[in-house]
Amino acid sequence: MHYLEFEKSLAEIEGKSAELRAMAAANPDMDIEREANALDQKAQKLLVDLYKGLSPWRKCQVARHPDRPHCQRYVDALFSEFTPLAGDRGFAEDEAVIGGLGRLNDRAVMVIGQEKGHDTQSRLKRNFGMARPEGYRKAIRLMDLADRFGLPVITLVDTPGAYPGKGAEERGQSEAIARCTQKCLSLGVPLVSVIIGEGGSGGAVAFATANRIAMLEHSVYSVISPEGCASILWKDAEKMREAAEALRLTAQDLRKLEVIDRIIPEPLGGAQRDPAVMIASVGAALTEMLGELSGKDAETLRNERRQKFLGMGAKGLAA
Repeated sequence: MHYLEFEKSLAEIEGKSAELRAMAAANPDMDIEREANALDQKAQKLLVDLYKGLSPWRKCQVARHPDRPHCQRYVDALFSEFTPLAGDRGFAEDEAVIGGLGRLNDRAVMVIGQEKGHDTQSRLKRNFGMARPEGYRKAIRLMDLADRFGLPVITLVDTPGAYPGKGAEERGQSEAIARCTQKCLSLGVPLVSVIIGEGGSGGAVAFATANRIAMLEHSVYSVISPEGCASILWKDAEKMREAAEALRLTAQDLRKLEVIDRIIPEPLGGAQRDPAVMIASVGAALTEMLGELSGKDAETLRNERRQKFLGMGAKGLAA
């Protein structure tokens, strides 16, 4: 288990409890159960206190937690008969984007998501979830396929943002993101999106211009990262805490602003503490959101999606 900076005191208590139990396992004559249970209770209370009112910056840290379940785990657990589809048919396969056909509760769907990777090797392979133009063009191709065959599209968003490298810019990164967003708006099938970790910049919007948008309780969704915002506004990336407050990037803020439609509760301590429960909750939310859109014709779906995004921000301006 990786511990975040603000969880250091929790790490010490849980570490002592684990150490006591390891000693008892090595020496059966030792009776440490009472002490270990007391430490467990203390750790549980501290965990509740730590997560009771997380600041926006701490939510950013939780959203980026390395043990948090990423796209591939959701795909493996929720979608049966998943068949991955690769390539943009123009340049290359982008490993940062996972996409393919699968079944959610026996309903055929198209699944598209951003995968960060779980260790050094996979993170490098997946480019830390930062898609290049070919990733967005691959997503467009898969959305076209879903539209042609009348399949709902599900997107799982988890990216710090689109890859800003020289090669990506030379191959038309901005144009690819814009066209992917445009494709989301033009789809005649239900499109639902869940932000499972970071929803960073246009790289996230290109996947999340959906009829229904959900966020995990401790995920974040913003036009720019707090560090990037602080660097631009204050010329000091260390002011990321102030930037996180100003950006209103938490699920709770965005629900009030009606940018998103629902918040999916996380297990105490974040999704990383109980991935199986978190994945099941996301599956239930996806099923419910698709149910809300069932039976609507293509024109209705397009109009509702466009009106949803045209109306965003009105409540915030009025406030």
